[in-house]
Amino acid sequence: MQYGICNLSIVPLRSEASDKSELISQVLYGDIFKIIEPRKKWSKIRLAFDKYEGWIDNKQYFEITEEHYKTLHDENPVLTLDLVEFIEDQNNQLHPIVMGSTLNGLSILNHKYDGSSTNQKSPKENLLNTAFLFLNAPYLWGGKTTFGIDCSGFTQMVYKLNGYKLLRDASQQATQGEALSFIEESEPGDLAFFDNDEGIITHVGIIMPDNYIIHAHGTVRIDRIDHSGIYNVDTKTHSHKLRVIKKIV
Repeated sequence: MQYGICNLSIVPLRSEASDKSELISQVLYGDIFKIIEPRKKWSKIRLAFDKYEGWIDNKQYFEITEEHYKTLHDENPVLTLDLVEFIEDQNNQLHPIVMGSTLNGLSILNHKYDGSSTNQKSPKENLLNTAFLFLNAPYLWGGKTTFGIDCSGFTQMVYKLNGYKLLRDASQQATQGEALSFIEESEPGDLAFFDNDEGIITHVGIIMPDNYIIHAHGTVRIDRIDHSGIYNVDTKTHSHKLRVIKKIV
């Protein structure tokens, strides 16, 4: 088995071994992974954080030893808190990295960092403060940053920055936590899931006080939520059908 760490800011994770293939997620600086199917130009990887699998360009990661992988995997992740920061390499060149990047591998990569960071689990009340940092970020299928993010990437990153693990896709996240019977039982920071006509969960957002929700739909935005689903104040229609509310924290 081979192992790797992301040594660049934002690397695409694709459904197939091709630059033209669908973007299914992103690998951020410091993310570690197992290489489960190496090829000449591409490798299929399994991310340590959420076990998500996809294809990464071999030019866009740094190979590490199994010992380094196990050490980093067992450590409490240290995450960047600024929307954009920089690491400095051994040639004194600066490389931008984004909020939620992992710093545990700095010594392995021979990089330096002097920005703000955290390795603490925050109280549930802080989830919304973090969510608001993503407001107006454009929707991007597979995205995980303020420069482009999808609905489950948004919830995953908000929870990650506060010390909690969510799986990658909305349907996977819906398997976590405790289901609530009514909106009235929910608290700010709980997750609301929405399904399509086939009953497949396709969307997720974060509950706010007073029947509001923050979610990624076109942009990261705030809308009303009721027993039917999300009410879009711009179109004056329900955009998503409520399936379940889950308490994760």
